[in-house]
Amino acid sequence: MKSYLMLFFILFVLQFSFANTGDWGKTGHRATAEIAESHLSKKAQKAIDKILKGRSLAFVANYADDIKSDPEFKQYGPWHYVNIDPEEEVYNREEANPKGDLVQAIEKCVEVLKDNRASKEDKEFYLKMLVHFMGDLHQPFHAGRSEDKGGNDIQVRWFGDGSNIHRVWDSGMINSFQMSYTELAENTRELSKQQEEQIIAGNVLDWMYESRDTANELYASVDTGEKLGYEYMYERFPMVLEQLQKGGLRLAKVLNEIFK
Repeated sequence: MKSYLMLFFILFVLQFSFANTGDWGKTGHRATAEIAESHLSKKAQKAIDKILKGRSLAFVANYADDIKSDPEFKQYGPWHYVNIDPEEEVYNREEANPKGDLVQAIEKCVEVLKDNRASKEDKEFYLKMLVHFMGDLHQPFHAGRSEDKGGNDIQVRWFGDGSNIHRVWDSGMINSFQMSYTELAENTRELSKQQEEQIIAGNVLDWMYESRDTANELYASVDTGEKLGYEYMYERFPMVLEQLQKGGLRLAKVLNEIFK
C-alpha cells in the first residue's frame, strides 16, 4: 500500500512540475491557434477540418509538447527553438543545428503539407507540429542565446517563487493573468487591415529575427536573481498579448498559403 501511495505522490509531483514547462504554456499556444482559426480562408479551413477530422487548431496546439516524453519522438526536441547570435544578420544553414531547429522545423512542416504525395498520417502530424512551432517562434526566448539555454539559466524570483526568465515568458505571466485561451484571443488589440498586413509581411526568417531582437531587449531588462512580480506584469504583459496575436495572424497566413 505504501508503495502505491509513494508512486501516486511521485506521479502527482511530476505532473505538477511539468505542467508549466511548455512553450507559451498550454493556454498561450491555444490562444495563438484560436486567433489563427478566425483568420483562415474558407479553403484552408475546409482542408484543415479534413486533416484534423473536425478538431480545432486550439485542440491540437500543444501536441508537439505532449509527445516530448515519448522516446519515439525524442528527435523533435531541438525543433522547439533556434539559437542565433545576437548580432547575426544571416541565418547560416550550414552552421545550423544538424538535428534541426525551429526554422528548419517550420520549413519541414510546410514542405510536407504542400506535398500531394504525403500520407494523411504525415499531413496530420506535421500540421499539429506546425501549429505549435509557429507559437514557439513568437515566444522571444525560443530565439534566445545558446549559452543560457534561451534564458533557462537566468534565475529570477517570480512573485516570490524560484523561476527563470524563460519560464516567466513561457507560462508565468499568462498563468498569473488567469484568463482562458479564448479570453486572451478575444482581448488582443483591434487592428486595421493595414496593421494586419504589416504584421504578416515577410517570412519565417524575418519573424525569427524579430523574436531574436525582442529577446535581446528582454535580456537587457532583467538581472539574474531579480524579484519580478506586479510591476513586470504591468510593463510586459501587453507584449505577451502582442506576440500571441502576431503568432496567430502569421500562422493563418502560412496555412492560407499552403491550402490556397
